[in-house]
Amino acid sequence: MTSVRSLAQGSIAVGLLVLAMKYAAYHLTGSVALLSDAIESIVNVVTAIVVLLATTLSAKPADDDHPYGHHKVEYFSAVLEGVLIVLAAILILREAYQGYLAPRLVEAPWVGLLVNAAASIINAGWAWVLIRQGRIHRSPALAADGRHLLSDVYSSIGVLGGVGVAALSGIAVLDPILAALVALNILWAGWGLMKESLSGLMDEAIPPAMLASIKQTISAHADGAIEAHDLRTRRAGSMTFIDFHLVVAGSTTVSAAHDICDKLETAIRQEIGEALITIHVEPDDKAKHSGIVVL
Repeated sequence: MTSVRSLAQGSIAVGLLVLAMKYAAYHLTGSVALLSDAIESIVNVVTAIVVLLATTLSAKPADDDHPYGHHKVEYFSAVLEGVLIVLAAILILREAYQGYLAPRLVEAPWVGLLVNAAASIINAGWAWVLIRQGRIHRSPALAADGRHLLSDVYSSIGVLGGVGVAALSGIAVLDPILAALVALNILWAGWGLMKESLSGLMDEAIPPAMLASIKQTISAHADGAIEAHDLRTRRAGSMTFIDFHLVVAGSTTVSAAHDICDKLETAIRQEIGEALITIHVEPDDKAKHSGIVVL
Protein backbone atom coordinates (compact mmCIF):
# COMPACT_ATOMS: atom_id res chain seq x y z
CA MET A 1 0.00 0.00 0.00
CA THR A 2 3.03 2.27 0.36
CA SER A 3 3.34 2.48 -3.42
CA VAL A 4 -0.33 3.46 -3.68
CA ARG A 5 0.21 6.34 -1.24
CA SER A 6 3.33 7.37 -3.16
CA LEU A 7 1.30 7.54 -6.35
CA ALA A 8 -1.37 9.59 -4.59
CA GLN A 9 1.34 12.00 -3.37
CA GLY A 10 2.69 12.16 -6.91
CA SER A 11 -0.78 13.13 -8.16
CA ILE A 12 -0.77 16.17 -5.89
CA ALA A 13 2.61 17.31 -7.20
CA VAL A 14 1.63 16.73 -10.84
CA GLY A 15 -1.73 18.44 -10.28
CA LEU A 16 -0.10 21.56 -8.85
CA LEU A 17 2.39 21.74 -11.73
CA VAL A 18 -0.32 21.33 -14.38
CA LEU A 19 -2.57 23.86 -12.61
CA ALA A 20 0.22 26.44 -12.62
CA MET A 21 0.89 25.86 -16.32
CA LYS A 22 -2.78 26.02 -17.33
CA TYR A 23 -3.41 29.15 -15.32
CA ALA A 24 -0.34 30.71 -16.96
CA ALA A 25 -1.84 29.82 -20.35
CA TYR A 26 -5.10 31.54 -19.36
CA HIS A 27 -3.22 34.58 -17.99
CA LEU A 28 -1.33 34.92 -21.27
CA THR A 29 -4.43 34.69 -23.47
CA GLY A 30 -7.48 35.69 -21.45
CA SER A 31 -9.27 32.72 -23.07
CA VAL A 32 -12.41 31.53 -21.25
CA ALA A 33 -11.85 28.06 -22.70
CA LEU A 34 -8.34 27.92 -21.24
CA LEU A 35 -9.75 29.21 -17.93
CA SER A 36 -12.18 26.28 -17.96
CA ASP A 37 -9.21 23.96 -18.39
CA ALA A 38 -7.49 25.60 -15.40
CA ILE A 39 -10.62 25.29 -13.23
CA GLU A 40 -10.74 21.58 -13.96
CA SER A 41 -7.11 21.35 -12.83
CA ILE A 42 -8.09 22.86 -9.47
CA VAL A 43 -10.48 19.92 -9.09
CA ASN A 44 -7.62 17.59 -9.99
CA VAL A 45 -5.50 18.93 -7.13
CA VAL A 46 -8.32 18.71 -4.58
CA THR A 47 -9.25 15.18 -5.62
CA ALA A 48 -5.59 14.10 -5.51
CA ILE A 49 -5.54 15.19 -1.86
CA VAL A 50 -8.77 13.25 -1.25
CA VAL A 51 -7.30 10.17 -2.93
CA LEU A 52 -4.23 10.36 -0.68
CA LEU A 53 -6.43 10.50 2.42
CA ALA A 54 -8.65 7.67 1.13
CA THR A 55 -5.80 5.31 0.26
CA THR A 56 -4.19 6.00 3.65
CA LEU A 57 -7.42 5.26 5.52
CA SER A 58 -8.25 2.18 3.43
CA ALA A 59 -4.87 0.65 4.35
CA LYS A 60 -5.74 0.67 8.06
CA PRO A 61 -6.24 -2.85 9.43
CA ALA A 62 -9.62 -4.08 10.64
CA ASP A 63 -10.60 -3.05 14.17
CA ASP A 64 -13.47 -3.58 16.59
CA ASP A 65 -15.60 -0.89 14.96
CA HIS A 66 -14.73 -1.98 11.39
CA PRO A 67 -14.22 -5.77 11.50
CA TYR A 68 -14.21 -6.01 7.69
CA GLY A 69 -11.58 -3.31 7.26
CA HIS A 70 -11.73 0.21 5.83
CA HIS A 71 -11.56 -0.66 2.11
CA LYS A 72 -14.82 1.05 1.09
CA VAL A 73 -13.47 4.50 1.90
CA GLU A 74 -11.91 4.55 -1.58
CA TYR A 75 -15.37 4.44 -3.15
CA PHE A 76 -16.41 7.48 -1.12
CA SER A 77 -13.39 9.38 -2.45
CA ALA A 78 -14.40 8.55 -6.02
CA VAL A 79 -17.97 9.73 -5.34
CA LEU A 80 -16.60 12.98 -3.88
CA GLU A 81 -14.43 13.40 -6.96
CA GLY A 82 -17.53 13.10 -9.13
CA VAL A 83 -19.33 15.75 -7.05
CA LEU A 84 -16.35 18.12 -7.34
CA ILE A 85 -16.32 17.62 -11.11
CA VAL A 86 -19.99 18.62 -11.26
CA LEU A 87 -19.25 21.78 -9.22
CA ALA A 88 -16.36 22.64 -11.54
CA ALA A 89 -18.64 22.21 -14.55
CA ILE A 90 -21.13 24.66 -13.04
CA LEU A 91 -18.36 27.23 -12.51
CA ILE A 92 -17.14 26.75 -16.08
CA LEU A 93 -20.67 27.15 -17.48
CA ARG A 94 -20.99 30.42 -15.55
CA GLU A 95 -17.72 31.74 -17.03
CA ALA A 96 -18.77 30.54 -20.49
CA TYR A 97 -22.09 32.38 -20.21
CA GLN A 98 -20.33 35.62 -19.20
CA GLY A 99 -17.90 35.18 -22.08
CA TYR A 100 -20.77 34.58 -24.52
CA LEU A 101 -22.46 37.81 -23.44
CA ALA A 102 -19.25 39.79 -23.99
CA PRO A 103 -16.96 37.83 -26.36
CA ARG A 104 -13.45 39.09 -27.03
CA LEU A 105 -10.55 37.92 -29.14
CA VAL A 106 -7.85 35.82 -27.51
CA GLU A 107 -4.51 37.54 -26.87
CA ALA A 108 -1.12 35.94 -27.62
CA PRO A 109 -2.84 32.63 -28.42
CA TRP A 110 0.10 30.59 -29.67
CA VAL A 111 2.30 30.99 -26.60
CA GLY A 112 -0.64 30.19 -24.33
CA LEU A 113 -1.61 27.15 -26.40
CA LEU A 114 1.97 25.87 -26.31
CA VAL A 115 2.03 26.09 -22.49
CA ASN A 116 -1.36 24.40 -22.25
CA ALA A 117 -0.26 21.64 -24.63
CA ALA A 118 2.80 20.90 -22.49
CA ALA A 119 0.57 20.64 -19.41
CA SER A 120 -1.75 18.25 -21.26
CA ILE A 121 1.15 15.98 -22.22
CA ILE A 122 2.18 15.77 -18.54
CA ASN A 123 -1.44 14.98 -17.61
CA ALA A 124 -1.70 12.25 -20.23
CA GLY A 125 1.46 10.51 -19.04
CA TRP A 126 0.40 10.62 -15.40
CA ALA A 127 -3.16 9.43 -16.23
CA TRP A 128 -1.69 6.35 -17.92
CA VAL A 129 0.45 5.64 -14.83
CA LEU A 130 -2.51 5.99 -12.45
CA ILE A 131 -4.89 3.81 -14.48
CA ARG A 132 -2.29 1.07 -14.88
CA GLN A 133 -1.21 1.12 -11.24
CA GLY A 134 -4.81 1.39 -10.06
CA ARG A 135 -5.58 -1.88 -11.83
CA ILE A 136 -2.42 -3.56 -10.52
CA HIS A 137 -3.14 -2.55 -6.91
CA ARG A 138 -6.93 -2.86 -7.35
CA SER A 139 -7.41 0.69 -6.09
CA PRO A 140 -10.70 2.30 -7.25
CA ALA A 141 -9.52 5.72 -6.03
CA LEU A 142 -6.31 5.68 -8.11
CA ALA A 143 -8.06 4.29 -11.20
CA ALA A 144 -10.86 6.89 -10.91
CA ASP A 145 -8.30 9.68 -10.58
CA GLY A 146 -6.50 8.40 -13.68
CA ARG A 147 -9.69 8.23 -15.74
CA HIS A 148 -10.62 11.75 -14.69
CA LEU A 149 -7.21 13.03 -15.74
CA LEU A 150 -7.65 11.27 -19.08
CA SER A 151 -11.00 13.01 -19.62
CA ASP A 152 -9.20 16.26 -18.81
CA VAL A 153 -6.66 15.48 -21.54
CA TYR A 154 -9.44 14.92 -24.09
CA SER A 155 -11.03 18.24 -23.07
CA SER A 156 -7.69 19.99 -23.40
CA ILE A 157 -7.16 18.62 -26.90
CA GLY A 158 -10.54 20.01 -27.93
CA VAL A 159 -9.77 23.35 -26.29
CA LEU A 160 -6.38 23.60 -28.01
CA GLY A 161 -7.89 22.98 -31.42
CA GLY A 162 -10.87 25.25 -30.84
CA VAL A 163 -8.90 28.20 -29.46
CA GLY A 164 -6.51 27.85 -32.38
CA VAL A 165 -9.45 28.01 -34.83
CA ALA A 166 -10.91 31.00 -32.97
CA ALA A 167 -7.56 32.82 -33.17
CA LEU A 168 -7.16 32.12 -36.88
CA SER A 169 -10.76 32.94 -37.84
CA GLY A 170 -11.25 35.91 -35.53
CA ILE A 171 -14.62 34.52 -34.35
CA ALA A 172 -14.45 35.48 -30.66
CA VAL A 173 -17.67 33.70 -29.65
CA LEU A 174 -16.03 30.32 -30.33
CA ASP A 175 -14.01 30.69 -27.10
CA PRO A 176 -16.96 30.67 -24.63
CA ILE A 177 -18.73 27.99 -26.70
CA LEU A 178 -15.67 25.77 -26.28
CA ALA A 179 -15.70 26.41 -22.54
CA ALA A 180 -19.33 25.25 -22.36
CA LEU A 181 -18.45 22.08 -24.29
CA VAL A 182 -15.64 21.39 -21.79
CA ALA A 183 -18.15 21.71 -18.96
CA LEU A 184 -20.53 19.24 -20.58
CA ASN A 185 -17.70 16.79 -21.17
CA ILE A 186 -16.54 16.80 -17.55
CA LEU A 187 -20.15 16.50 -16.37
CA TRP A 188 -20.35 13.24 -18.29
CA ALA A 189 -17.04 12.10 -16.79
CA GLY A 190 -18.26 12.96 -13.28
CA TRP A 191 -21.45 10.95 -13.77
CA GLY A 192 -19.40 7.95 -14.91
CA LEU A 193 -17.19 8.11 -11.80
CA MET A 194 -20.11 8.36 -9.40
CA LYS A 195 -22.01 5.55 -11.11
CA GLU A 196 -19.04 3.16 -10.88
CA SER A 197 -18.35 4.06 -7.25
CA LEU A 198 -21.98 3.63 -6.24
CA SER A 199 -21.83 0.10 -7.66
CA GLY A 200 -19.02 -0.66 -5.21
CA LEU A 201 -20.92 0.89 -2.31
CA MET A 202 -23.94 -1.25 -3.21
CA ASP A 203 -21.85 -4.46 -2.94
CA GLU A 204 -22.08 -5.33 -6.62
CA ALA A 205 -20.79 -8.82 -7.48
CA ILE A 206 -17.33 -9.26 -8.98
CA PRO A 207 -16.98 -9.46 -12.81
CA PRO A 208 -18.30 -12.67 -14.47
CA ALA A 209 -14.83 -13.76 -15.64
CA MET A 210 -13.41 -13.62 -12.10
CA LEU A 211 -16.48 -15.38 -10.73
CA ALA A 212 -16.06 -18.20 -13.26
CA SER A 213 -12.40 -18.51 -12.25
CA ILE A 214 -13.35 -18.86 -8.58
CA LYS A 215 -15.93 -21.55 -9.40
CA GLN A 216 -13.37 -23.49 -11.42
CA THR A 217 -10.83 -23.22 -8.59
CA ILE A 218 -13.34 -24.52 -6.04
CA SER A 219 -14.28 -27.40 -8.31
CA ALA A 220 -10.64 -28.39 -8.87
CA HIS A 221 -9.31 -28.03 -5.29
CA ALA A 222 -12.12 -29.21 -2.99
CA ASP A 223 -10.93 -32.82 -2.81
CA GLY A 224 -12.94 -34.68 -0.17
CA ALA A 225 -16.02 -32.48 -0.56
CA ILE A 226 -19.16 -33.20 -2.57
CA GLU A 227 -20.31 -29.81 -3.84
CA ALA A 228 -20.35 -26.07 -3.15
CA HIS A 229 -23.39 -23.83 -3.45
CA ASP A 230 -24.77 -20.36 -2.58
CA LEU A 231 -21.56 -18.67 -3.74
CA ARG A 232 -21.67 -14.92 -3.11
CA THR A 233 -19.06 -12.27 -3.87
CA ARG A 234 -18.50 -8.54 -3.53
CA ARG A 235 -15.62 -6.09 -3.84
CA ALA A 236 -14.54 -3.31 -1.49
CA GLY A 237 -11.48 -1.41 -2.70
CA SER A 238 -8.63 -3.87 -3.13
CA MET A 239 -10.36 -6.56 -1.08
CA THR A 240 -12.61 -9.29 -2.54
CA PHE A 241 -15.14 -10.91 -0.23
CA ILE A 242 -16.24 -14.49 -0.98
CA ASP A 243 -18.56 -16.78 0.92
CA PHE A 244 -20.16 -20.12 0.03
CA HIS A 245 -21.48 -23.37 1.50
CA LEU A 246 -19.33 -26.51 1.16
CA VAL A 247 -21.03 -29.92 1.41
CA VAL A 248 -19.00 -32.83 2.79
CA ALA A 249 -19.90 -36.41 3.75
CA GLY A 250 -21.59 -36.66 7.14
CA SER A 251 -18.79 -38.90 8.37
CA THR A 252 -16.11 -36.28 7.66
CA THR A 253 -14.32 -35.14 10.82
CA VAL A 254 -14.10 -31.48 11.78
CA SER A 255 -10.33 -31.62 11.29
CA ALA A 256 -10.65 -33.08 7.77
CA ALA A 257 -13.29 -30.51 6.78
CA HIS A 258 -11.04 -27.74 8.10
CA ASP A 259 -8.14 -29.02 5.97
CA ILE A 260 -10.34 -28.93 2.86
CA CYS A 261 -11.32 -25.32 3.63
CA ASP A 262 -7.68 -24.32 4.15
CA LYS A 263 -6.71 -25.78 0.76
CA LEU A 264 -9.59 -23.98 -0.92
CA GLU A 265 -8.72 -20.62 0.63
CA THR A 266 -5.09 -20.95 -0.43
CA ALA A 267 -6.03 -21.93 -3.99
CA ILE A 268 -8.55 -19.08 -4.36
CA ARG A 269 -6.08 -16.47 -3.10
CA GLN A 270 -3.43 -17.77 -5.48
CA GLU A 271 -5.93 -17.36 -8.32
CA ILE A 272 -7.39 -13.90 -7.60
CA GLY A 273 -5.15 -12.28 -4.97
CA GLU A 274 -6.17 -10.72 -1.66
CA ALA A 275 -9.55 -12.03 -0.44
CA LEU A 276 -11.58 -12.55 2.71
CA ILE A 277 -13.17 -16.00 2.38
CA THR A 278 -15.94 -17.47 4.53
CA ILE A 279 -16.87 -21.15 4.06
CA HIS A 280 -19.87 -22.72 5.77
CA VAL A 281 -19.47 -26.52 5.99
CA GLU A 282 -22.62 -28.65 5.70
CA PRO A 283 -23.34 -32.42 5.81
CA ASP A 284 -24.35 -34.30 2.66
CA ASP A 285 -28.09 -34.17 3.40
CA LYS A 286 -27.89 -30.41 2.75
CA ALA A 287 -26.67 -30.89 -0.84
CA LYS A 288 -28.69 -28.93 -3.42
CA HIS A 289 -27.22 -30.68 -6.49
CA SER A 290 -27.30 -27.34 -8.31
CA GLY A 291 -24.08 -25.63 -7.30
CA ILE A 292 -20.42 -26.30 -8.02
CA VAL A 293 -19.63 -29.99 -8.50
CA VAL A 294 -16.26 -31.06 -7.08
CA LEU A 295 -14.10 -32.79 -9.67
